[in-house]
Amino acid sequence: MTTVKPELTGLPETLLWTLWNRACEAQHTDPVLDDPMAGELVRALDYPFEQRLGPPHPLFSQVQGLRSLTFDRAVRQYTDRYPEATVVALGEGLETGFWRVDNGRLRWLGVDLPEAAALRRELLPEHPRVRILARSATDLRWLDEIETPERGVIVTAQALMMYLHPEEVRGIIAACAERLPGGALVLDSMPRWMTGLTREGRIRIGKLTIPPMHWSMAPGERRRLYEVHPRIVEVTALTMPRGRGKTGRWIQYQHLVPLFRSISPAVTRLQFA
Repeated sequence: MTTVKPELTGLPETLLWTLWNRACEAQHTDPVLDDPMAGELVRALDYPFEQRLGPPHPLFSQVQGLRSLTFDRAVRQYTDRYPEATVVALGEGLETGFWRVDNGRLRWLGVDLPEAAALRRELLPEHPRVRILARSATDLRWLDEIETPERGVIVTAQALMMYLHPEEVRGIIAACAERLPGGALVLDSMPRWMTGLTREGRIRIGKLTIPPMHWSMAPGERRRLYEVHPRIVEVTALTMPRGRGKTGRWIQYQHLVPLFRSISPAVTRLQFA
């Protein structure tokens, strides 16, 4: 079997960690996310996953699977209303969301850094309704590439915004609100304590040091997102689905406990008028 050796460092390398966790979760007898392609991608890569990223961790794997499932559900809810909508996936790495949520009519536009986009083109199957742009999400010209915005657009930014600077995050949100009437944006955020540790180089996954994170958002700050643009008409906290066992129950209900809510990652959906 011919394998591909990924030449990734820094931020792009983190896509292999999220892939590794999804693949490990997919191997569970009761996976929270149906993602068989993740395992196929791991086998197709000449990369020392376990040596570099550590052995499978049940908490990390389940959290990653539930986070991806949370994004999938948000996309499905939108495409149930707008079945021919365009899904714009910013910084999706080797996510396989298109094949998990495709309704046979939606369009998919992936926007990623050149090295990640090249790897995606090499490993994932081509599809007539899928396009990949080798471009930073902060280069807002990707908005010009949406072919049928009048049919609806939902933008996803999974494991991306925290690595950007606050002004870049605001710029992306404001541009989406201005250019995508009736559209939506789904993003996740990290708590301030975690982003601070990454800037000190103190969070490591195996031998991988997590790159610096610059943007964070506490749950109480969600309402400030309304201030970014007047067309933001709804800001909603998305709850992860119930997972497996005691760990899965804790993940689902952590948002109900103020202490846990303030220190945990969060997923938010913005709706535009």
